[in-house]
Amino acid sequence: MPAKPITTTPSTVLGRQLGDELRRMREAAGLTTAQSAEALDCTKGKISRIENGRVAVRLPDLTAMLHAYKVSDQEVRDRLSVLARKANRRRREGWWNQYGSVLADTYRDYIALEAMAGSVRTFQAQLIPGLLQTPEYIRAVTVASRQWQTADEIDKFVHVRLARQERLADHAPLHLWAVLSEAVLLQQVGGAAVMSAQLEHVLASSENPNVTVQVLPFSRGAHASMFGPYVVLGFPEEGALDVVLADNPSGSMWLEREADVSRYQDLFDAARTSALSPTESRALIHSRAKEHRP
Repeated sequence: MPAKPITTTPSTVLGRQLGDELRRMREAAGLTTAQSAEALDCTKGKISRIENGRVAVRLPDLTAMLHAYKVSDQEVRDRLSVLARKANRRRREGWWNQYGSVLADTYRDYIALEAMAGSVRTFQAQLIPGLLQTPEYIRAVTVASRQWQTADEIDKFVHVRLARQERLADHAPLHLWAVLSEAVLLQQVGGAAVMSAQLEHVLASSENPNVTVQVLPFSRGAHASMFGPYVVLGFPEEGALDVVLADNPSGSMWLEREADVSRYQDLFDAARTSALSPTESRALIHSRAKEHRP
């Protein structure tokens, strides 16, 4: 099944317009993002994402913000409410929403944010990053997970992952920086032929200017990222805060507090510093690909 072109993102023009207006109102009221977050009983990260048009603005949140910013003009309040409804409707039309039957909410949220991110930094302990997976590798991982049972469900999930990869080659390409444990190169997902082709695909992708791949070899010993994989999403808007998706034994978890995000930024910096250089990594990946050839 060919990947469907990505033609929409949740960061719609309407969402940005609403966010810009709310930012101007906050600044006119003399409030910081922290003070606005306190009024909504949320994090500064949520205020940042609202103002950058990256998340839906629920009407109760909009009402709370307008109250905190002392916006009493009913005409203005009504206009922003209409704008919020329109922006949210557009956001629900993101291509990934048609696959709701096979996507968990966390994964759907991740795709929506990835669709508007400028950069992805990720550490992977066992799997090739989804953005670099071949169709055969995706299918093997999907079948092994046992989360999807029918052929149709598996086909849909493969389709979703391939559609995500178009961000690496669109008019404003996503910048991917992946650090892989050496175990990722050795885990024979889908059999020898699939794994060899997968590593060759990683090599070809790493030649693109917006893709960097490094390998953290076993010889480096213990390191801070051993506990599990994570992704740090960065956004192009000035002042936008990074967001982290981390895996743990109980599932995936979103992190947006500055202290938490900063910790993962430091973890990634430590991992890439300890890893082989991109050139050395390509040599090792090439060697492992040859070893897998049937």
